[in-house]
Amino acid sequence: MRSAMSVIAALLAAATPAHAESDPLLKPIAPERAQEWLTPQPPVQIFGNTYLVGFGGLNIALIRTSDGLILLDGGLPQGVRQIEANIRALGFEPSDVKLILSTEPHYDHAGGLAALARDTGAPVIASAEAAKVLRSGKSGPDDPQMAWLPPFPPVEQVRAIRDGEQLQLGGVTVTALATPGHTPGSMSWTWRSCEGDNCADVVFASSLTPLAAGDYRFSAPANRGATARFRETFQRLRSLPCDILLTTHPAASGGEAKLARLRQDREPNPFIDPQACAVYAETYERAFTRRLAEEVGKGQVAADAHTGA
Repeated sequence: MRSAMSVIAALLAAATPAHAESDPLLKPIAPERAQEWLTPQPPVQIFGNTYLVGFGGLNIALIRTSDGLILLDGGLPQGVRQIEANIRALGFEPSDVKLILSTEPHYDHAGGLAALARDTGAPVIASAEAAKVLRSGKSGPDDPQMAWLPPFPPVEQVRAIRDGEQLQLGGVTVTALATPGHTPGSMSWTWRSCEGDNCADVVFASSLTPLAAGDYRFSAPANRGATARFRETFQRLRSLPCDILLTTHPAASGGEAKLARLRQDREPNPFIDPQACAVYAETYERAFTRRLAEEVGKGQVAADAHTGA
């Protein structure tokens, strides 16, 4: 019997058309990060109707419903064929995807959305702030990382969703949770997943890393509102019902170690941890506090140098 990885490789090869290299929606972005972010990984059932169909360094989630599939995030363009192969390896077809949800409009999570929307026929759903970026393929100056972000293929069919709005498909309800900070339009998603009578609240959370490029400063007076919203995000995730946490980059929440344990033994399920969201929020709130202190310190040094103090 062929190994799971062999099956994935065969499916990926079969799913990739000869003209894929000339497909503008699949043109590689940041190929130097491929080894880190696009490590091939067999799809896996996390709990109940919740699966991962992405990579070693990027989580792409899938929710099974009685009326089709919900896909969360699109990864990089050059990873689209592997995502589609992973969906097929679970016994589904890309055309079964009825909704595509976006966490954040950065190329590593949104670069593949245009191709996936085209291939599945499903609309992409994001916050209003993120929808503007997805339609243009470019971040604006309100994004802390704008200065170092490459463009990605624009997404034609994007529906904006409000914080707290619910989506329903085949008996599954997914709730949009605004979590701005890493990007102004970051959105996390939460739903209920069950195995028999055993149910869990699942959260697919956007990144919380306080990264910034160029001259952007979270501590600048002009960014006071954005900083306050980042603080609100930490508090919101800390108090959120959360039995299973999946983060866009698995390393941000110990996802690689949990997945390795899950593949060895599903009982007890290593992803079930009611404190996971609180720990995630507290970890990155501390990082954000350090970032603010460093910015203030550097600003004082610059001011002293300017005045000759």
